[in-house]
Amino acid sequence: MLSRPAVVLLAALTPGLLVGCASEPEPVPGLTAYTGALVWDGTGAAAVEDATIVVEDGRITAVGPAAETPIPPGAAVEDLSGSTVVPGLINTHGHVSGVLGLEGGHYNRENLLRQLGLYARYGVTSVASLGGDGPEAAALRDEQDENLDRARLWIAGEVISSGTPEEAEESVARSLALPADFLKMRVDTNLGANERVASETIEKVMELGQEAGKRVTTHIFYLDDAKEVLRAGSGLIAHSVRDVPVDDEFLELMQENDVCYCPTLVREISTYVYGEVPEFFEDPFFLKEADPAVLDQLQDPERMEQVRESPSAQGYRAQYPVAMSNLKAVADAGVTIAFGTDTGPAGRFQGYFEHIETGEMAEAGLSAEAILRSATGDAAACLDLADVGTLTVGNWADFLVLEDNPLDDIANLRSIDRVVIAGNTVPAGS
Repeated sequence: MLSRPAVVLLAALTPGLLVGCASEPEPVPGLTAYTGALVWDGTGAAAVEDATIVVEDGRITAVGPAAETPIPPGAAVEDLSGSTVVPGLINTHGHVSGVLGLEGGHYNRENLLRQLGLYARYGVTSVASLGGDGPEAAALRDEQDENLDRARLWIAGEVISSGTPEEAEESVARSLALPADFLKMRVDTNLGANERVASETIEKVMELGQEAGKRVTTHIFYLDDAKEVLRAGSGLIAHSVRDVPVDDEFLELMQENDVCYCPTLVREISTYVYGEVPEFFEDPFFLKEADPAVLDQLQDPERMEQVRESPSAQGYRAQYPVAMSNLKAVADAGVTIAFGTDTGPAGRFQGYFEHIETGEMAEAGLSAEAILRSATGDAAACLDLADVGTLTVGNWADFLVLEDNPLDDIANLRSIDRVVIAGNTVPAGS
């Protein structure tokens, strides 16, 4: 055994030889602890102050009060003190499509990625694209691993809005071949402009969805149509009832069938708002991502006049108060609300319009926490989206770091410091 003087001499002659006994652990790639923030996890539990979230390879491995959540050796530590962390928002009714600017015809991987990046930068970390989806979207859906830094995507395939039961069966088969995550049917006449899909076709699509184990999401406008699709087996009411106030029969059907209600209030606004220059055209939060050329097109006097004179635009405007009051009635009855906007078509600005939607939901009378629930844990449950929606162990680390607390005011969702998806910070726009 070496004497103490010999140990001291050896240490002096070979610096660093004995340091390993007290050195810091080697960094572990893909392991990060986020500390110090107020964390609201989307489950309905109270927010936790001074919380720690541990993320490894894109997934949450621990979350809770700092005193009860040790930081693993080798973890990188990110101090989020003073911030609020909430799950990333989930849009249960969007469209990731071929629209570029105000025109269609651009359905390709590059444009889909552009839209998913845009959604993500506004805090929308998951999107259910309800129709118009093709193989390019299916491929992106299948690439959602720990390297992700754009919004997640789920798809419905084709929109079934007309045709015989046999034609609908062919459409469903094409969607299932992608494969689609759910199905989409439009049961609506666009305020009398189109022919309504036949009841036989509705029943056939619901039957096919049940056989395939896929939810059928349904676009409705009228209360009677909503009741019909609920009786037939609809898995999501993908718009507000907008013609008349909802009644007890409708609420009972929603509750008995455990179906969620997706209001898409901002969809109505988009039909008539461009009759004038919208106030949000001066909002820096909007302008940071807006294309000036598109804004110029929307402010063309002739185009604005067409909107003002459009019977359908003014019809939707007239029925908007019904949609607002119905949302409050449905929520008060205990029906689960699924956050959704129908963004993606021309003039429905992805990402930014989701923030308008939360404000309109608040205007309708929903609390900030109810709105957040609808856009996180409840949204994921409404469409059976796996591993997202709540900041719980095993789920993907998809969350927003906010400067202000949205539980105090839902408008604070705009105070985005960063967006994290699968543990990766979403890059800024070009």
